[in-house]
Amino acid sequence: MSDHIRDYHDKGYAIVRNVFSPNEVARIGAAMDAIYAEGVAHGRSYRHGNLFYNVQPGPDGRPHVPMAQWPSYHNAVMDETRRDPRWVEILKPLIGDNLKQIINQLHWKLPNSRGDFAWHQDSRFRKPDAAYRNLGSSYVQTGLAIDPHNPATGGMRFIPGSHTAGPVDLDVSTEVLGQSPEDAALEAAGIDPATQVDLVLEPGDIAMWNPYLVHASGLNSSDHLRRLYINGYVRAEDCDRGEWAFRDGQPVPIGNRPVLVHYEQLFDRPEPHYV
Repeated sequence: MSDHIRDYHDKGYAIVRNVFSPNEVARIGAAMDAIYAEGVAHGRSYRHGNLFYNVQPGPDGRPHVPMAQWPSYHNAVMDETRRDPRWVEILKPLIGDNLKQIINQLHWKLPNSRGDFAWHQDSRFRKPDAAYRNLGSSYVQTGLAIDPHNPATGGMRFIPGSHTAGPVDLDVSTEVLGQSPEDAALEAAGIDPATQVDLVLEPGDIAMWNPYLVHASGLNSSDHLRRLYINGYVRAEDCDRGEWAFRDGQPVPIGNRPVLVHYEQLFDRPEPHYV
């Protein structure tokens, strides 16, 4: 059994090093920079079908884009990257090679600023429940580091082994994005805060984690931007939603007509609009 498969089963997460080369990372990073500029130019949150720019005031009051969803609908580099054959090599032992995608997301953390994600499980957002079957064994979340990802840059923190408990009684009364990860939230759920570990990645490394893994992220105290490209893959037969990524291991380009993922009003209000 490969190390990353063993770690994923045992800890609920794994790291695969040096998957993308420095040149590839630079190309993806440049595409991310262009998408960030597009979001800033909108000045406020913007949606066009599944494509969504979350635009918020930055520390200096100017628009900042902490997150964008489904950039692959209009950016070729993002689409090529999400269906790179190396994903199948990594994921096939876990969830096979007929894969849909329900997360296609970019994250930016400005230097010396917050961009927190409170303690949570990704399973919280896989709704409706009936559309996601065998969630713990059919779905894998991945993150590709474009910049160094560590405690100084506001990197993710994991609770190893927490995936084995299934849904955990974490506070769900507030939004996850923009809320700081507090030890008290872990303690209230019966989790020892001392068990948390920091995720450390270099550009080109990939992290993968289970939807029931408890995780969070905090302050970017460094002097540089921290970018992360997140893609969530699911065994196609176990999910009624999502864009195809691979059929029988072969890459599937993004379609011309968006399919239902999370945006429930996709077919009622598909036109471009501000939120």
